[in-house]
Amino acid sequence: QVQLVESGGGLVQAGGSLRLSCAASGNIFRIRTMGWYRQAPGKQRESVAVIISGGTTNYADSVKGRFTISRDNAKNTVYLQMNSLKPEDTAVYYCRLEDGPTWARRDHWGQGIQVTVSS
Repeated sequence: QVQLVESGGGLVQAGGSLRLSCAASGNIFRIRTMGWYRQAPGKQRESVAVIISGGTTNYADSVKGRFTISRDNAKNTVYLQMNSLKPEDTAVYYCRLEDGPTWARRDHWGQGIQVTVSS
């Protein structure tokens, strides 16, 4: 079993900042990627930012230049620094971890954390 615990969400005014954290624990085997996804009411879940094991990062166009994903390998923790927040960033944010050997990849998700940006 792998557990993902997210923290750092909340309510912030437009233009403000928040930092999300996601700590992974349990039976983790060879982390492939860690990332953040979000789902707004009435919308599909979308990828926000992903960091691959080698350190390569990918961002959604809507957050480039405002959000930064980083990872502490020793702590199996991934962070999402969110600056210049906009009301359209309001969503439930989910942490995702992909691990396992090439022939048996596994997908793990956190429980989600609310981020609300007021105008």
